[in-house]
Amino acid sequence: MTPETVVRLVAEPDRLRVLGAIALGAATPDAAVTASGLGAKAALVALRRLREQELVVAEGDVLRVDYDRLRELARATSLAATTTDDGDEVGFRPFLRGDRLVSLPAQQGRRRDLLRHVAERSFTPGVDYPEAGVNERLRAWCDGGEVDHVTIRRYLVDLRILSRADGVYRLGPEPVGEPGRAERHVRAMGLS
Repeated sequence: MTPETVVRLVAEPDRLRVLGAIALGAATPDAAVTASGLGAKAALVALRRLREQELVVAEGDVLRVDYDRLRELARATSLAATTTDDGDEVGFRPFLRGDRLVSLPAQQGRRRDLLRHVAERSFTPGVDYPEAGVNERLRAWCDGGEVDHVTIRRYLVDLRILSRADGVYRLGPEPVGEPGRAERHVRAMGLS
């Protein structure tokens, strides 16, 4: 099964209604027919197709949606770094439009991957950037989107994608010669 297969399956309204009925607890073909509100023939044809593609499976006499298979498919395709002809990254499509950040994912793992993508395209590893330079680079990503460059900068530091010491930012490890986070914390507490 591929993402395209799933989309084609549920793009047909009868199949979507039967799938929804099973997802909501219709555990038998008769229950799926009744819950879908379709005629018996249309519902059973839709059910047959969903079972052929193994989106719906039968365990004994009980029908269920194969959520494990759907999760595997989602994981495999969630942030694939495949680029379309118009330059959009397929896995980031809901959040990026070309080189513009439209919004941020709610899920932290996806947010981290997206922000790493932005940082790797904005900063050179090992190069120190002043805060104004970081703001300028991030502002270019945020024009016309729902998020601002300050929020992105904060996330990049919090997620340790960018390091910051004395107003200097760097992609990756902390700037050379600058105290690390733990060292700064110890000094701030007056323990050094």
